[in-house]
Amino acid sequence: MREVLAQAAFRLFLERGFERTTVDDIVALAGVGRRSFFRYFPSKEDAVFPDHERCLAEVTDFLAAVDDSDPVGAVCDAARIVLRMYAANPEFSVQRYRLTRDVPGLRTYELSVVRRYEQILAGHLRGRFGEGGDGELRAEVIAASVVAAHNNGLRLWLRSGGTGDPEAAVDHALALVREVWGRPAVPTPATLFPVSGDGDGDGDGDGKGEVIVMVARKGTPMWRVVQQIEAAVGEN
Repeated sequence: MREVLAQAAFRLFLERGFERTTVDDIVALAGVGRRSFFRYFPSKEDAVFPDHERCLAEVTDFLAAVDDSDPVGAVCDAARIVLRMYAANPEFSVQRYRLTRDVPGLRTYELSVVRRYEQILAGHLRGRFGEGGDGELRAEVIAASVVAAHNNGLRLWLRSGGTGDPEAAVDHALALVREVWGRPAVPTPATLFPVSGDGDGDGDGDGKGEVIVMVARKGTPMWRVVQQIEAAVGEN
C-alpha cells in the first residue's frame, strides 16, 4: 500500500504539479481513504521520499555492526548505501531530483533528510573519536565531508539523466575524503618525545638507544595511543 500511494502521489505531482495536488487527489487515484494515506505518510512531502526511512534504518544497522578499525572508511561505505538506493530506480530518482529542484518546500524537506543522514554518521564517529572537544569536532566535520562528497557525485549523475555509472563519481569524491581524513588528526591527542639515551636510565646520551616518552590527553581512545606508538616506533 505504501508503494501504491507513493506511485499515485508522484504521478499526480508530475502531471499537475506538487502544489496543485491534494491528499484527496492522491487517495482517489490510489483507490483508498485518507486515513490510509496518513497511516503511511505524515505529509505530501513524505510521499516524495518514500524510501528514505528504510534507507536511514539500513545505514544505522550497518554502522552498528561494522568493524571499528577504519571509522572513516565505514561512514564512506554507509554513504554508498544511500547511493545504491537512488541507483536502484534511475528514472524515479531523476524525476524526483527535477521535481525537488523546482519546489522550494521539497528542497527544504530534502535538506532535513540529508541532515538526518549526517547526524547518523557523526554519531558513529563520535563513538570512535570521543564526545566533546576535538573528537566531536572531527566527527562533525568528517560526517559533513562525507555527505557533501556523496551528494556532489550523486548530483552529477542525476543531472546527466541517470546515465552512466553513478558509483564512479561518488567513489572519486569519497576517496578525497578518505585521503584527507583517514590520517591521524593534527595536532594529535598523543604527543611523542624522543629522548636520546641508551635506555638504561643514566641519560648519558651515548646514542646506543632511544627512549620515547608519550603524553596523551586524558580520555584519548586506546586505539589512537597504540597507533601513535606504532608510528613512532616505525620511524626509528
